[in-house]
Amino acid sequence: MTIRVMLADDQAMVRSGFAALIDAQTDMEVVGQAENGAVAVELVNKLHPDVVLMDVRMPVLNGLEAAKQILANTAPGSATTHVLMLTTFDVDDYIYDALTLGASGFLLKDALAEELVSAIRVVAAGDALLAPSITKRLIEDFARARPRSNAAGAKLKCLTEREREVLIQVGKGLSNQEIASGLFIAEQTVKTHVSKILAKLELRDRVQAVVLAYDTGLVEPAA
Repeated sequence: MTIRVMLADDQAMVRSGFAALIDAQTDMEVVGQAENGAVAVELVNKLHPDVVLMDVRMPVLNGLEAAKQILANTAPGSATTHVLMLTTFDVDDYIYDALTLGASGFLLKDALAEELVSAIRVVAAGDALLAPSITKRLIEDFARARPRSNAAGAKLKCLTEREREVLIQVGKGLSNQEIASGLFIAEQTVKTHVSKILAKLELRDRVQAVVLAYDTGLVEPAA
């Protein structure tokens, strides 16, 4: 199955470079390009790509607002278009908000070609791009600076004790296999718990689960 990718960046040379790399892959194709966030929203509604590579800083409508509009059009758990944010700086203030909104992760623009291609495949499969340590570090940094959300904390009451345990492990960035090993349960059981957690808390994916775990104090940032 071919992964349909859309590019949103105000720099034509950046779009051309990404397009050449992506189109060179046998399982991917670029279906559209946008020079600003407003055009990106319009094209997503028309083309319905699997993955959008979204630059954070663009004219007319920035990447954060564009991602917000795109992700708002789909209910949690049923998204067909996944947004992967791109930024020049690893401490971009917009990124945490983008992850909270439901973006599937982010990459630095100077990431290696194989990292970009791998990220697109991960996101297209419906998984959150949590592997890079920089993503987890960014969430921790913002969690330290933001007050805990009492409203979000109240939502955790709907979880069973086991689901809370699993959410804590997800918040720490562990994979399903690692969680299964640590809690001495089957990996399929972990997947079931994660699905129930996302549904109960109305979260789009694991990234939002990680953000919530920190926001509520369920997981504490590393010292």
